[in-house]
Amino acid sequence: MTPSDQDLHPADLARKVLDHYLKEGHLPKLPDFLPPEYEKRAGAFVSLKKGGQLRGCIGTFEPVRQNLAEEIAANAISAAVHDPRFPPVTKEELPELRFSVDVLSPLEKVSSKAELDAKKYGIMVRSGSRSGLLLPDLEGVDSVDQQIDIARRKAGIAPGERVELYRFKVTRFTEK
Repeated sequence: MTPSDQDLHPADLARKVLDHYLKEGHLPKLPDFLPPEYEKRAGAFVSLKKGGQLRGCIGTFEPVRQNLAEEIAANAISAAVHDPRFPPVTKEELPELRFSVDVLSPLEKVSSKAELDAKKYGIMVRSGSRSGLLLPDLEGVDSVDQQIDIARRKAGIAPGERVELYRFKVTRFTEK
């Protein structure tokens, strides 16, 4: 990446990283100097859509890398080539894809679903070692009950099973 890449919007950074990866077979070198917003650590999800339909989505609910730029870069590649729901993205598909990046706030434990809002908060449900996460403000998810049900299913947690509830906010960056 070049010095001018330092001003990239998070969704543009995800696209540029994936473009390089699909052409060269490895992650690009990220700039040594990063703007302050990329130096922080945060969980991030990268979503890819093609024709308005999900084509890949992978992320981390807590940071696992040195900074947000590395988190976005790794998750962009994972969303494209490691999401088990889809075949790997090809370089020919890249122009048809639309990228979005959700940067997550830290998880906050809540005592009841009354503290949740499907449009405002993402959720995580946890039972023992199983957990399921769902981002906020998703098309077709209009209630907290729907949100919890989907997160439970993702985690393999039965409807009557007791769960801990967590919420988080996201800052969503979509391509223009």
